[in-house]
Amino acid sequence: MIAVIDYGMGNLRSVAKALRHVAPDREIAVTADAAVVRAAERVVLPGQAAMPDCMRCLDASGLRELVGEVARDRPFLGICLGLQMLFDESEEGPTACLGVLSGRVERFRDEAMVLPDGERLKVPHMGWSRVRQAKPHPLWSGIENGERFYFAHSFHAVPRDPDAVAGTTDYPAPFTCAVARANIFATQFHPEKSHRAGLQLLANFVAWNGRA
Repeated sequence: MIAVIDYGMGNLRSVAKALRHVAPDREIAVTADAAVVRAAERVVLPGQAAMPDCMRCLDASGLRELVGEVARDRPFLGICLGLQMLFDESEEGPTACLGVLSGRVERFRDEAMVLPDGERLKVPHMGWSRVRQAKPHPLWSGIENGERFYFAHSFHAVPRDPDAVAGTTDYPAPFTCAVARANIFATQFHPEKSHRAGLQLLANFVAWNGRA
């Protein structure tokens, strides 16, 4: 069984639908029930909207400690804010996060949103961008290096440990868009909205044993 954690926010329906597409023989539970999450073979933490609201909802649901618990001992996939929430803190708010991974989440700097020809990029970063795979990982299997994925965000993670970086994207400077450590893999982009490449990543997660 795969548990998609429902703490009252996040693109749960799209994530669950994509997982059912790639794993029709698996039970996909969208749940706020701690017992169901603990019983799951693997766990997905989606997220969207504002970090202060997400953390407030996670606390109100009583799932904060549970997320930290299951992120230590089974295949765990974070998506969008589900990646950002794993770090120590976010500038948005500012907000204390889960502290599963060391580092912080920062907003794109407006003064840095300028291309060499003078064109200005908008924040939030929305749309399709190429992802460079920073290191080999089972979740990249069958996905071309430089494949495009769909993004929608104004903040990005800055890991303290460079070895945690699994993928980067330019906007316009490189930023971390995927992280991996032990049984954890998390993406700033939305695999559930990224067509073939995103479905391949989700299929890889379903088959992953939780080891890099």
